[in-house]
Amino acid sequence: MHPDQLHLLKTKRFLPLFLTQFFGAFNDNVFKNALIILITYSMVENSTLSPQLMVTMAAGIFILPFFIFSATAGQLSDKWDKSKIIQKIKLVEIALMLAAAVGFYLASIPLLLVILFLMGTQSAFFGPVKYGILPDQLHENELIAGNALVETGTFISILLGTILGGLLILTNNGATIISVLVVLVAFAGWICSLSIPPTKPAAPDLTIQYNFFTETLVILQHARQNEVIFRSILGISWFWLFGATFLSQFPTFTKYIVGGNEQVVTLFLAVFSIGIGIGSLLCNKLLKGNIVATYVPLGILGMTVFAIDLYFASSNVMPGNGEVLIGVVAFLTGQDIFSHWRILIDLLGISICGGIYIVPLYAIIQSRTEAAYRSRIIAANNIMNALFMVVSAIAISFMLTHDFSVTEVFLTIAILNGLVAIYISSLLPEALGRSVLQWIFHTLYRLDVKGLENYNKLSDRSIIVANHLSFLDAALIGAYIPERVSFAINTKIAKQWWVRPFLLLADTIALDPTNPMSTRLLIKRINQGHKVVIFPEGRLTMTGSLMKIYEGPAMIADKSGAQLLPIIIS
Repeated sequence: MHPDQLHLLKTKRFLPLFLTQFFGAFNDNVFKNALIILITYSMVENSTLSPQLMVTMAAGIFILPFFIFSATAGQLSDKWDKSKIIQKIKLVEIALMLAAAVGFYLASIPLLLVILFLMGTQSAFFGPVKYGILPDQLHENELIAGNALVETGTFISILLGTILGGLLILTNNGATIISVLVVLVAFAGWICSLSIPPTKPAAPDLTIQYNFFTETLVILQHARQNEVIFRSILGISWFWLFGATFLSQFPTFTKYIVGGNEQVVTLFLAVFSIGIGIGSLLCNKLLKGNIVATYVPLGILGMTVFAIDLYFASSNVMPGNGEVLIGVVAFLTGQDIFSHWRILIDLLGISICGGIYIVPLYAIIQSRTEAAYRSRIIAANNIMNALFMVVSAIAISFMLTHDFSVTEVFLTIAILNGLVAIYISSLLPEALGRSVLQWIFHTLYRLDVKGLENYNKLSDRSIIVANHLSFLDAALIGAYIPERVSFAINTKIAKQWWVRPFLLLADTIALDPTNPMSTRLLIKRINQGHKVVIFPEGRLTMTGSLMKIYEGPAMIADKSGAQLLPIIIS
């Protein structure tokens, strides 16, 4: 892995794609927020519907195309060169933004809602290509970094687009400014897309099925066949349900709980978006490019802890009356300064943990899916994401109509998130244990691991040999090797009570050194394709340096024909 994940922004393999998706997400949010502000503040008198209902309709209109067109989008992305598809999508975006300019000029809500539906359609077609092309352009050990940068760019573009869309549309000539901005950004996105390197079609002989209902069921069923992939899809979809709950309730939470104005809403959105970026980039630092779910349980547990604390922090705030609202300066320096800063820290903690949680799940889907079906699996993920977000909107509406406060909504989603965290931790107990052990070793010992990239060069039949300084050695190796391996362990040691918790985190082969059959068992395990860790000294060092090496491990290596990887613990 390259030591600096930002090096991808200097490569033609990634930078044009990054800018293309950044400009696209930015335009989506400028347009959506400008339309929502117009509906809420400027166009109400021209409509027989309430602004609340129309805003809800707008959200549904944007998300509906993901159910209708994702299956078709996934097929097209698998069948054709993804770079060419992106270029065509960006050309369509220019046309849509020109039509949006007409809609703003005419102040026509129906026309703008049609454009919103078409933008949702464009996003539905872009999603499978955006994530499906990453494995084609990046090396496997760059996927975590690539997804981290994409997630960071997406949330920053959401932040900037939302702020600018809301601020500019109500200014003098705001509609004209927004129209010019979205057209120019769409054009910039198309220019960037022209530099995306071409890709080889993954399934050129695929016959496109246009019955979206049938094909949606087909791709969802295909995704279910791989348990790891489907669980990753469910994990990503839960994140979007969780995130959508917070993002949608920020205005209400700010006005009626905190007593803040739109400046404070923007502050909360900024903190949340920046936190996602920090967590995403931090995730790559922690995983060092390895596509594993090590920190997924820890990430979702952190989301739960900070979300619950947000409820209690909000309970200590002097309630706002919805009339006299404070700005950012008063929020950060006023009489409730401790509670206000605690809320900000909780929002930052939730989003950082969210970034750590979600990035590996996207990379797992991309790396574990066969290339010929990758875009369709990502389309299945987009469908599930949309479904979970709709469930979020329905659940929030139900709770609010049954006299739940916004903080109680947050507490409810935090408790549900805790149950999901427990479930994920039960599915990945070794990942949770590994992440905790890594944190302990880094905190207490400032551990530095070198040469881990050599592990990825091992064949299935491999023996990892290490010196033996202490009883922590097995936990140390198990925490940092990126996959589950087998440890040869003395039967007497295996019976010790303090060893048993570690046995849950790794495959262990209890061996009796006095029994020749133990050696045969170990050889058989290696020949079955297991990577096995052996301490060839057979005991802890008495001098701090290497002790006598016994002939048993050498015979096992010889008889199994295994590849050897030496580890030195210093």
